[in-house]
Amino acid sequence: MTLSQLRTFALVVRLGSLRAAAAELGVSEPAVSAAVAALRQELGDPLFVRAGGGIAFTPGGRRLAVHAEEIVGLADQARREVAETNGSTTSLRVAATSDFAEHAACALLDAFTRRLPDCEVELVVSDGAALGDALVRRAVDVVLGPRPGSGGFDAVPFLRYQRILVASPDRPLPELSLGAALRQVWLTGPAGLEELSEEGRWLAGQSAWPDLVRFPSETEAVAAARAGDGVMLALGHVVRADLRHGTLVRLPVPGTPVQGLWYATLLGRGRASAAARALQQFVTTPGATAAMLAPPGAAPTAPRRPPVHVALWS
Repeated sequence: MTLSQLRTFALVVRLGSLRAAAAELGVSEPAVSAAVAALRQELGDPLFVRAGGGIAFTPGGRRLAVHAEEIVGLADQARREVAETNGSTTSLRVAATSDFAEHAACALLDAFTRRLPDCEVELVVSDGAALGDALVRRAVDVVLGPRPGSGGFDAVPFLRYQRILVASPDRPLPELSLGAALRQVWLTGPAGLEELSEEGRWLAGQSAWPDLVRFPSETEAVAAARAGDGVMLALGHVVRADLRHGTLVRLPVPGTPVQGLWYATLLGRGRASAAARALQQFVTTPGATAAMLAPPGAAPTAPRRPPVHVALWS
């Protein structure tokens, strides 16, 4: 089997169709079929069968998919690391959930690149449920945010946060109970309430799920809460000034505030790059904490680095 065949099969599994894999690779569908056919012949397994207008993978096909993703990711990592030995810079791909990316990631990574000026960082903003898979596929080197599920990861907690239920002082609850709060409109950022986060798990354990209104950013959701459009489970350090000035009030319903931890997660068993390990060590330092919790607009203590490259995953 070849790396090209494994890359093709990994795409078929991820996208769920030969046609989609062909479009992603920029080749014809027969070329994708030929690559899969070669794997079928060599391994003696059909890998997938046609089912219900789509494809269903055999146990052997699912097992191959896991190895194919890791082999392709490892090959891509090796290619990057060898290329870096011929240049003066190191690349690092960091994935984060939207809330961490909005409130802390850029300040953190800016502080990190001051320590390692030859490291170029790409920040990918993604749904939390996809981050563990991205690590396994080596699509990213580090995940920042909620701890991904099981997968042989090395996760280090680095920042404790709390989410406080807040609302406009002009929109009080009829009673300070969780039931009354759940009957309100809840305002959130683009990801809603992440399933892997402590606040997502807390809310999933309640008797009802509130109506969520998602905004393009948590900053816009906070503004809507100030305007009286609903309640919000906001990060405590983000709304501290609002609470002090009285533009928002805390709703002390049972179960809140919700305490959580953000983690820096790498591939375990020594599979992470040196730059990834350096970032994981840096996030636990006082300098990193100060950068993440600094109020918006705080002046940096050193000349600015070029901006961190930011990408979005659909």
